[in-house]
Amino acid sequence: MNTHTTPTSLAENLWLLAYPLKMLGADLRRNVTLIRLRSGKLVIHSTAPFTTFDVAAIHTLGEPAWLLDGILRHDTFASEGRLAFPGIPYLAPEGFSEVVGFATTPIVPAPVEWDGELLALEIQGAPEARDTALLHVPSRTLILTELVFNFGSDEPIWTELLLRVAVGGEHHPGMSRPMKAGVKDEVAFQSSLATILGWDFDRVIVGHGDVIEHGGKAKLRIALAAAGFSLE
Repeated sequence: MNTHTTPTSLAENLWLLAYPLKMLGADLRRNVTLIRLRSGKLVIHSTAPFTTFDVAAIHTLGEPAWLLDGILRHDTFASEGRLAFPGIPYLAPEGFSEVVGFATTPIVPAPVEWDGELLALEIQGAPEARDTALLHVPSRTLILTELVFNFGSDEPIWTELLLRVAVGGEHHPGMSRPMKAGVKDEVAFQSSLATILGWDFDRVIVGHGDVIEHGGKAKLRIALAAAGFSLE
């Protein structure tokens, strides 16, 4: 049985819902970010096994207007998300609809209603992922899907072992080996990373792991350099 979760406020008009995501016995967690625009409309970033309690709690924060999954392989809870919020646009990378079996709309170009508040950039050079980064301008928050994970050193032993296999010893934060291996055009990939690092942000929300509340840009730069993508 799914248990409900309560939105945690991170900043004005920004909340996090954290869900378990079990893989080979380890919990890699699924973070759902809720962004409320000045209009009162909500962007629901990432899908999860939403309960009726979760849906009601989300509605108290604003009007759900967009559901979003930011990478092609983020389809684990896509059907649950579509069922929980059936009447709103579902934004996802091109090709996602073929994976999940229902219609989706590309994230980029971003809806005009986001102008000045929420930026979106598909990270080029990794066509099997088509990962998309978002910037919540008012709170200076970068919202990622799977570009990096961020787990501490106090994870349960089985989670730690899986992270060491999938990401490596440095995963606070760190880029996963599948993400690194998926880069087919390093020039295009690094160009996208340079654009992201040119954005004004301090906090980083990752799709899996802990929120980086402060110093996120410097920590992201270090993680990318450790994966071989130095942008000095």
